[in-house]
Amino acid sequence: MTAPDAPLTGPLTGDVMADVCIVGGGYTGLSAALHLAKNGIRAVVLEARDVGFGGAGRNVGLVNAGMWVMPDELPKVLGPVYGDRLLKLLGDAPAAVFDIVKTYNIPCELRTEGTLHCAVGQAGLDELKAREAQWQARGAPVRLLSADETKTMVGSSAYSAALLDQRAGTIQPLAYVRGLAKAALSEGAMIHTDSAVTRVEAGTGRWRVMTDAGSVTAGWVVMATDAYAQGPWEVIRREQVHLPYFNCATTPLPEDIRASILPGGQGAWDTKEVLSSFRMDARGRLVFGSVGALKGMGEAIHRDWALRALRRIFPQIGPVGFEAEWYGQIGMTDDNLPRFHRFADRVIAVCGYNGRGIAPGTVMGRTLAEHIAGERPEDALPLPVTAPHEAKMRTVKEVFYEVGAQAVHLTDARF
Repeated sequence: MTAPDAPLTGPLTGDVMADVCIVGGGYTGLSAALHLAKNGIRAVVLEARDVGFGGAGRNVGLVNAGMWVMPDELPKVLGPVYGDRLLKLLGDAPAAVFDIVKTYNIPCELRTEGTLHCAVGQAGLDELKAREAQWQARGAPVRLLSADETKTMVGSSAYSAALLDQRAGTIQPLAYVRGLAKAALSEGAMIHTDSAVTRVEAGTGRWRVMTDAGSVTAGWVVMATDAYAQGPWEVIRREQVHLPYFNCATTPLPEDIRASILPGGQGAWDTKEVLSSFRMDARGRLVFGSVGALKGMGEAIHRDWALRALRRIFPQIGPVGFEAEWYGQIGMTDDNLPRFHRFADRVIAVCGYNGRGIAPGTVMGRTLAEHIAGERPEDALPLPVTAPHEAKMRTVKEVFYEVGAQAVHLTDARF
């Protein structure tokens, strides 16, 4: 464990009053609580398990700008007004994370040297050329590196090019979300863990959000549970397809090997459909991940593949083992874009980050706080109001992703 301890919290007991009740203690919920509390708005966070238990604590740690989809696709799908707003918000999102980390002195291994999106094959190179052109047309500091530059910056000759995004960076994701919780508490927010919401009732101008041992009565409710949603408005989870993703951390590498891999401090991922990601942490461990769940047959398959892939990408690494492993679920929407829902009067949610939770979750939480505070009306939000709907063939796709990742990793880099 390389994250500082979480702040001391406990279950909700009894009945409390608040201006806003936030359900979910991840990036979105805690960012919303922090920004509400800074404005003097009383916010109470209810988290079913622990701070960062869901996607926030199981994250890769890449603080990226934008979404998976190409920049030009956002205005096509959302229209020019919302598309451009969302691009602007998400393009600036890493800077918002960095500012919070520095303002509240959050010890989360922050690196701000950018990220590298690495090209695999001609299709991957073509994708990165298009991304470079579309982001540069919007003034973003991104640049396609040559094969030689990529080899130097990655520490591997496995890739023909890489897109360097200087807006981005890396963090220890669990440390960051725990730091967000401490920051929110320092500003006056309240956080209750082990407090799963069982029921929500409407009152006269207020909502009563209930757990097994207490309730919060508030004027607003923010659902910030994303892919881990349960209980009331579980439709947030059902409108997303779960894509499992795992990470393995090596034992600390020798100093000379450590210096040869990602020497500039960037995090990286590649253009393969079953992608790989990697970053170096403060202890000199290479954190390496890909699609798949570390459970059942997949546990051995994915671990063995990761060891083979590491030796192929970084032959200088030599014999290496893993000292930590974890996995979580990425919530994928039908169009790979986030959603804004208004379930009822003053009951709102943003969800569907599609694997980009750190920076988007942070700025979306801030945006919800601005909306509740009256600083940003609904027609000025970066997403239109949409009704939730169940993802098409959700269960079938989830089985396909998990089994398909096992099939790919069973053979990849073996022969």
